[in-house]
Order: sequence, then C-alpha cells, then structure tokens
Amino acid sequence: MQEWNWKRILKPIGVVLLIVCVLVTATVGGIVIANVDNIGRLVHVVQLIHNDYLENVSNAQLVEGATKGIVDILGDPYSTYMNAQENQELFQALEGKFGGVGIVLSLKDPKKLVVLRPIKNSPASKAGIQPGDVVNKINNTDTAGMDQDKAVNLMRGDPGTKVVLGLYRASTNKNYTVSLTREDITVPTVDGETLPGHPNIAYINITQFASDTGDELKETLNTMNIKKYKGIILDLRYNHGGELNAAVQVASYFVPSGPVVYIVDKQGNVDTKMAAGTYLGMPLVVLVNEESASAAEIVSGAIKDDKTGTLVGVKTFGKGIVQTIFPLDAGTSVKLTTAKYLTPKKISIHKIGIEPDVKVELGKGQQATLSPTDTNFDPQLLKAVQTLQGKFK
Repeated sequence: MQEWNWKRILKPIGVVLLIVCVLVTATVGGIVIANVDNIGRLVHVVQLIHNDYLENVSNAQLVEGATKGIVDILGDPYSTYMNAQENQELFQALEGKFGGVGIVLSLKDPKKLVVLRPIKNSPASKAGIQPGDVVNKINNTDTAGMDQDKAVNLMRGDPGTKVVLGLYRASTNKNYTVSLTREDITVPTVDGETLPGHPNIAYINITQFASDTGDELKETLNTMNIKKYKGIILDLRYNHGGELNAAVQVASYFVPSGPVVYIVDKQGNVDTKMAAGTYLGMPLVVLVNEESASAAEIVSGAIKDDKTGTLVGVKTFGKGIVQTIFPLDAGTSVKLTTAKYLTPKKISIHKIGIEPDVKVELGKGQQATLSPTDTNFDPQLLKAVQTLQGKFK
C-alpha cells in the first residue's frame, strides 16, 4: 500500500484547488462529481515541482502555467490565455493604437511569419521592410513554429525601446538584420478618396475593424460627400477582421435593413445582428482576396447575400467563428471561441470562405494597388472599375 507524506502534499494543495475546479469536476443536479485519478495526478505533479524541481517556482507561476495549458490543449489557434501585458496589447491593437514597429503579418502561411505590409510611416516602413519578407528571428529568438500572437507580442513594446529583427527576402535570396526603435503606432483603419482617373468613383479601403472603424467610415463618407459619386469600390483585401460590432456598423452602409450576421453559440442560441438603417443604396463593388477574413467576411458575406454589391477577386480566408474575451484576475484574460457566425442566408463559411462573383487573380509577383495614387491599377482593381461602370445607368 502506498504511503502519502501529507506534510509534503498539503503544501501544493492550495495551488491545485482552483485548477481542480476547472479541470476535473462537473456539476450534475447540484452534486459535484470529481475524477479522483486526475486530482491525484495533478497533486502529485505539483508536489514534485515544489519539492524536487531544481529551481524555485511560485504558486502564481504554476497557476498561470496551468491556465495557459488548459486553453492550449483545446488546439484552437484562436483561443488563447493572455497575461496582463498581452491582454493590454490586444486592447491597444483593437483601438488601433500601440507601441511597436508597424508590421502586419500575413495569414496565408501559418508556419512562417510573412510580412503582409509595413504600416505607412512606421519604423518597419522607414527601414525598408517589404511585403513578403519573412521574419525568422526576433531579438535572436528563432521564430520557427512560433505562432503569430507570440511574435506580435515580442515585436511590440514601449516606444523608445529597441527590437532586432532577422529577415529573409526571397527576391534577393538573402538574409538581413534590422534594428528598429519602437514608436507609438496609430493605425487609421479607413482611407477614402476619389479613384485616380475616375472622378465619379469613390474608393474606400478598410484595413481592419477596430473599435473606431464605424465612426471613421462615417466621417470619411461625410468628408467625401459620398452622394456626389456614381458608385463605390470597397477594398477589403488583406483585411484580417477585428471587432464584430465594427463590422456590423460598416455593413449597415452597404446593406438595407435586416440581418447582417447570425451569431450561434454552443447551445444553439442565436443572436441576430441587424443593420443600423444607414444604407447608402449606391452601386457597389467589393474587392476581396485570400486574406480577407473574419469581420471582413461578415461584411462581404452580407453584401453578397443581399445582392447589394458584386464581389471581385478570389475566395476569402474562411474564418467564420467568433471569439469572446473574458477578463480574469490581475489584468489577465482568456480569449475563447464561443460561437460561429452565419451570413444573412444562414451560410457557414468557416474553413470554406466566400467565393467572389467575379474571380480575378493577381499574377505571380504582382502587388495589390491599395489606396492607389495613379491609374496603374492591379488586375483586380481594374476589373472592379469595369464591373462598377457596368452598373451605372
């Protein structure tokens, strides 16, 4: 019979209690049923760490590690535990303001940290970092297998501090290193202008859906005096999404009254997000590509289902699930996938994407002309112009 050293066991018990409640208990009819084997294993591991592990580890570290492990075991790349710093940085990003170097990473290859674009006038842009560059080191830490959230957290930090990036550029087949000084990065999410060479077409580019994006779009439309144009090109290429409410606010300008998106939770409860009654009712073309994701797909899916605009480009990314941020103690939080969303026609696009009405691919090595300054348009934008002009009476 095994003998238990209760003096040694009782020391880590306090660490285990909270974890046990989450991991190994279930409430059925008000009766708590515990899996004793799992409790014993957990107590044993904590006991071993406290008494036999070479280094000292605090109870707070063990609880944080266990919390992170619970979320990581889900195998969901969109669900994550965030410590106080990561939590703060996430909310700064959603607000469009953070300390960093100004790099937006691509979703296309999750095994590599590929630069989608440097933010205009950011340290990355000034240093000559280009779309397609691969970040293979951050402060001498190899990024092989590193997830994007961790990489972003490593590159962000207090303005005035430095970060050294090792990059690879395929066009020259060379590695290079840059030392960047972090700055306050403010990211305007909406850019609106008259399309060069086409005074009757309004071009609007939305780069992400932050908390202020709906207000930014409203201000942009008013500043442009949008009704003076015959039609609109809405560019959602390389838009990785963001806030759900911001997507609904934006979609409301491009679809009439009615559902924008259905949010369906684990129990099958449906939360219907309705358009806000700000529909412009103008001829519309929406540009999408393989990196248009999440909130960008909510907007483009609503427009396609309601037939208020024509989608031009290639199939979207296919992220049709919703994450909720749950605050925890000490400034930490957990972000969990809590629901899926359906388009107005109740279509799920998760891992499927949205097919454009008019398929147009970019040629090998061609770059999308986002917010163009001249009439040298990429093939997708050129087709968008032709499609929109076909709608004019």
